[in-house]
Amino acid sequence: MTKATTSSLTLLPGHVSLAVLRSIYAAPVQLSLDPSARALMQASLVTVQRIVDEDQVVYGINTGFGKLASTKIAHERLAELQRNLVLSHSVGTGDALADDVVRLILATKAISLARGHSGIRPEIVDALLAMANANVLPVIPAKGSVGASGDLAPLAHLACVLIGEGQAKVDGKVVPGAEAMRSIGLQPFVLGPKEGLALLNGTQVSTSLALAGLFGAESVFAAALVAGCLSLEAIKGSVKPFDARIHEARGQAGQIAVAAAVRALLDGSAIDPSHPNCGRVQDPYSIRCVPQVMGACLDNLHHAARVLTIEANAASDNPLVFDNGDVISGGNFHAEPVAFVADIIALAVAEIGAISERRLSLLLDPGLSGLPAFLIRDSGVNSGFMIAQVTAAALAAENQCLANPSSVTSLPTSANQEDHVSMATYGARRLGDMVRNAAVMVGIEAMAAAQGMEFDRSLKSSPLVEAQFAAIRERVAYLEQDRYLATDIEAMRAWAQQSTWPAALTQCLPSFA
Repeated sequence: MTKATTSSLTLLPGHVSLAVLRSIYAAPVQLSLDPSARALMQASLVTVQRIVDEDQVVYGINTGFGKLASTKIAHERLAELQRNLVLSHSVGTGDALADDVVRLILATKAISLARGHSGIRPEIVDALLAMANANVLPVIPAKGSVGASGDLAPLAHLACVLIGEGQAKVDGKVVPGAEAMRSIGLQPFVLGPKEGLALLNGTQVSTSLALAGLFGAESVFAAALVAGCLSLEAIKGSVKPFDARIHEARGQAGQIAVAAAVRALLDGSAIDPSHPNCGRVQDPYSIRCVPQVMGACLDNLHHAARVLTIEANAASDNPLVFDNGDVISGGNFHAEPVAFVADIIALAVAEIGAISERRLSLLLDPGLSGLPAFLIRDSGVNSGFMIAQVTAAALAAENQCLANPSSVTSLPTSANQEDHVSMATYGARRLGDMVRNAAVMVGIEAMAAAQGMEFDRSLKSSPLVEAQFAAIRERVAYLEQDRYLATDIEAMRAWAQQSTWPAALTQCLPSFA
C-alpha cells in the first residue's frame, strides 16, 4: 500500500503500485519512506558489520567482484574497495537519460534498497529520495549496460554523485557531484562494506526505462483507439464487428475490453445508424479487427505491467542479507524478466502503429474509403495526405525492425564469469523511439480521419468522438490545399502522447486502473 496526496507519496517497499510509479515518472513529487522500512535496513546493516568484525569472508563485503570474487580484501581497504568499484564501473556512454526516467531510477533504487536485504545505511536511501525531491538528477549515460550483474555502468554514474564524483543536474544545470550533494545539504558519503556493490547491482535502470515505455505505450494505445473510431466514422464503417457477443464467444480479455471501449466511444453517434443499407459488406481488417489486434496488445501490456510492478519493488542486488543473518549470493540482478517484457511491449507498440498506418492508407484510397483521393478536394495540383502516409509507412517499417527481440542476444562479460546476460537495458531503452514513432503514425491517422469526417458533417458522431474531433481541430486546421505539414504532424504526435483520455479508454489500461 502506498499513501498518496496531491504532492507527496509515502513509499512502502514491496508494495508500491504501478499508478504511483506512473505519478513519479509524470512529474516531480515529494517522496518519503514508510517508517517500517528503517528497521529492516538497520538489521541488515548490523549483519554486514558483524561479518566484517568477525573477519568472515563473504562475497561483496570483503572480497573482490566478478572474476575476482575469491580475492580477500584487508579490513583497512574496504572503503577503498567500494569507492574503486563505483569509479571503475562508471563507463557509460551516449546521451544522458531523460529526467523523468532518472526520477524513476532514484525512486526504484530507494525502494529496492529499503527492502532490507542490502546491508546499506538508511541514510543512503534518504539521500536518494532527497535528490529526487529536490530534482537533483544524476547525469546517467544511456548506453553501457548488458542487463546482468545489474545495470552496473548506469547505476555507477548514479552512485558517483553520492560519493561526490560524476555529475548531476541541479536546476537544469550540470554540476559536479560534490556540488550536487551540497545543494541538498549533504556531504559525499564514504561507502561502507557492500554499499557500493548494493548501489551498482540491481535492475532499476532497465526497469525504469521499461516502465517509461509501458506508460508511453498506454497513451499511444488510447490515442489509437480514438483514431480508429474517427477513421471508422470517416469511412462510414460498420460497428457490428464490435458487438459484445462476438468477443464473448472468443473469450480473450483484452479483445472484450477493447470492443467495449470502442462501443463506449461511439455511443450516441448519428453516423452509424445513417447507413444501414449502404452495401458495404465487410470493412478491411484494420477497421474490423481492431478488438482482436488491439486486444492482444492490451493483454501484453497488462502482463508487462504486472512483471514491472514486481520488479520495481524487488530486492535485486547481490548478495542478499536475510533476517537470520544469512548472506546469500545469487542472481537477482539478472534482468531477464525485464528483457522479456520489454520485447513484449515492443511487439505491442509495433502493432499499434502498424494497424494505424493501414487505416491511414485505407482513408486515402477512394476505392475503399469512398472519400476524395488523398483526402483533398482539388487533387492533382494538391497531394493532400499522400506523403504523410509515406512518413507513417517509414516509421512503421522502422518499428518493425526495432521490434526484433533483444532478450535473445547475449555476449559474455567479465572473463566469462558473467557468461549469459539479458540485454534488458537496450531492449527497454529502444521503447522510447518506438513509442514516439507510433505516436506520429497514430497522430497522422487521427488528423487524416478528422479530414475525412469533414467531407460530410451533416451528421455528428458520438459526444466522446466529437470532443476528440474538436481537440484535433484546436491543434490542426482542415487541409483546404497543400501546406507545410511537419508542424501539424508534430502537434498530432503530442496529441497522441498525452495522458488525458476519456475514462472509457483509461479504465482498461493497467497504470490508470
